[in-house]
Amino acid sequence: MFTALKRLLIGRPLKSAELGDQKLNKTKALAILSSDALSSVAYGPEQILIVLMAAGAIAFWFSIPIAIGVLVLLLALILSYRQIIHAYPHGGGAYVVSKENLGILPGLVAGGSLLVDYILTVAVSVSAGTDAITSAFPSLHEYTVPIAIVFVLFITILNLRGVTESASVLAYPVYLFVLALFIMIGVGIYDIASGNVSRELHASIGTPVAGISLFLLLKAFASGSSALTGVEAISNAIPNFKSPAPNNAAKTLAAMGLLLALLFSGIVFLAWYYGITPHPQVTVVSEIAEQTFGRNAMYFFVQGTTALILILAANTGYSAFPLLAVSLAKDKFIPRMFTVRGDRLGYSNGILMLGLSSILLIILFKGQTEHLIPLYAVGVFIPFTLSQTGMMLKWIRQKPQGWGLKLTINGIGAFICLVVTCMFFLTKFGQVWPVLVFLPLIILLFRRIRKHYDAVGDQLRLSTCEPPITIEGNVIILPVAGMTHVVENSLRYAKSLKPEQIIAVHVPFEREEEAAFEEKWKQWQPDVRLVTLHSPYRSIIQPLTKFIDTVQRKAGEMNVQVTVVIPQFIPRKGWHNILHNQSSLLIRAHLLYRRDVIVTTVPYHLKK
Repeated sequence: MFTALKRLLIGRPLKSAELGDQKLNKTKALAILSSDALSSVAYGPEQILIVLMAAGAIAFWFSIPIAIGVLVLLLALILSYRQIIHAYPHGGGAYVVSKENLGILPGLVAGGSLLVDYILTVAVSVSAGTDAITSAFPSLHEYTVPIAIVFVLFITILNLRGVTESASVLAYPVYLFVLALFIMIGVGIYDIASGNVSRELHASIGTPVAGISLFLLLKAFASGSSALTGVEAISNAIPNFKSPAPNNAAKTLAAMGLLLALLFSGIVFLAWYYGITPHPQVTVVSEIAEQTFGRNAMYFFVQGTTALILILAANTGYSAFPLLAVSLAKDKFIPRMFTVRGDRLGYSNGILMLGLSSILLIILFKGQTEHLIPLYAVGVFIPFTLSQTGMMLKWIRQKPQGWGLKLTINGIGAFICLVVTCMFFLTKFGQVWPVLVFLPLIILLFRRIRKHYDAVGDQLRLSTCEPPITIEGNVIILPVAGMTHVVENSLRYAKSLKPEQIIAVHVPFEREEEAAFEEKWKQWQPDVRLVTLHSPYRSIIQPLTKFIDTVQRKAGEMNVQVTVVIPQFIPRKGWHNILHNQSSLLIRAHLLYRRDVIVTTVPYHLKK
């Protein structure tokens, strides 16, 4: 039943040879890897206005120069990540750049930040998409969390079906969103140019604003920079591109940067000209669309596509998180299970982990996007800063042709990203302080995992100077609950090993039962020694363990191996297992962690 449901949801397994068919062309890659960055134009401009509201609506004209600053930062990031794509064509992005140029610790800071950031990408995107839906249909506000969880489950299943299939589905909503916003911006600019929009709705650029400060402007700039989250995703996902992967990734990055710049500029301009004021229950894009088109079909088209891309922007996280997890797992900083491909050739363990973590975040934050965005943004600007700095050191060390220009580009990017990161900590410390807690914990976890893998490797390596253990015999201990075909089957197996001795062990709870069992055993198996261990406290494991320890001490003096053979019957149907006490499983689980004792289970399959 489980297999049938899995096939229905995920599809048939793919052969490893079909991996090449799962690579993305530029059109599909732009849709699934740029959806996060493109979707952020739906809330990035709004974050600028929310900060400027502290100085009054008259200060909204500052959103124009702030937007220009954000575009300068975008240009620096696009040029920088194009260099990273060509310098590190196997992917890994900020993690690999930081690790190779700055050292292991900065690499882990970048990698840990990005892992958490991709979880936040899913949570923020889906929460923002749900906000867009509830803005159009206010009656759904109380169902925000369940709606968001359903969307996360849908995207998780879609990604488990494979990269190509998810890209084929997601490409349409992304391009419809781009089309809808371009139509909205185009109609809005036309209305403004034709004089259909009053000039009285906004304050003119240059209007003096009482109480405005550089600190407030920098805070607004940092908040608006949240629109640049997701820019790094393409550099992490280069292995998903068709050949030549680096060239295709670089072209896709350039296309994403151009679209992001046009959409962000258009929305900021219309929001200023229309005199839009942010409201808790209505998004800025919704207000612009309503003022441009009214509450007609076009308004709902903009809202619908905005909601779709905000939700499906989570797919950027699903594309980048598993590949980053693979890089960390190959370096032994996270479990190796993240390097294993699933039935559909995707890294399904990473996809499932991302989905479950995102659902947990949505529940904890109750789907409130404004609480997640600052944490989300600072989590990505830390790797931005580290990767730019790492590239600077790379050019200084290697001095390739044209390295001066490359160094300048990365230097500008590193400086602006550092300023933005500092502004987040200075202005929104109450929202971003968890970064200072979970990041050290994540790095500590990375190091503990690496230490474990190194220790395991040292102990398993054949070159390790560990003297071989000489085994001169074998003693078998056979726990028995009764005289049945299950025990008989296990005894036959034990005798086939020709051990020095077989000891059957029975643990009765009552004295009368003990004597009766010993008498029956002498008649049934007179050549096999039976030891009965009366247990007044009705525990099987404790007296059995003590007896095994006693035998083990004596056997160790003579270089004799102790083997515990556990009889176990297997019911014909799986659900029958809940009708039995599973003592054999408990004994085996307990004994597996005891040193120098071999545990063998002998199954006996029931036929009805």
